[in-house]
Amino acid sequence: MARYTGPKSKIARKFGEAIFGDDKAFEKKSYPPGQHGNNRRRGKKSEYAIQLMEKQKAKYTYGILEKQFRNLFDKANRSKGVTGEVLLQLCESRLDNVVYRMGLSPTRSGARQLVSHRHIIVNGEIVNIPSYSLKPGDVVGVREKSKSVQAIQNSLDNNSSVYEWITWNTEKKEGSFVAIPERLQIPENIKEQLIVELYSK
Repeated sequence: MARYTGPKSKIARKFGEAIFGDDKAFEKKSYPPGQHGNNRRRGKKSEYAIQLMEKQKAKYTYGILEKQFRNLFDKANRSKGVTGEVLLQLCESRLDNVVYRMGLSPTRSGARQLVSHRHIIVNGEIVNIPSYSLKPGDVVGVREKSKSVQAIQNSLDNNSSVYEWITWNTEKKEGSFVAIPERLQIPENIKEQLIVELYSK
């Protein structure tokens, strides 16, 4: 099986934070999953375990598989700049992530589905590849036939997030990927340096 489709609350509890957004189940049980829950005495985690957890958290957050994530890391490693920061910037530049950031879907998995089902256009052309990497200046919008989709409208109505690197025009249902975000502008709680250390071993 490629994509994780299991219970998201369990994964959020594993990492101790609601990485998939608001989650009532996580709020009720914020301790780790498992038979013994918060009663189990957990020993000190090794350096490797901490690094591995951080990598898994990043993969689950962005919905990226191991091979794709490794490829992104290799690309970040070859580029100029701080490897960890470039890695997160590459994750943020993915089409499914930008669709999610624009508020077209309340979740990244929902955004991925919108892209896969050909509801999204980039610079006027339909793009159905969620991992498509956007460049500054690219215009992302909803296909004309899909502008009446209720799920998209509901998500936009409930979206209040604003990001400096993205513009959005509600009337046209399109926005621009203005620039690659700086690390400070990326709200995800990921310690990217630990991921770099893990892959550098």
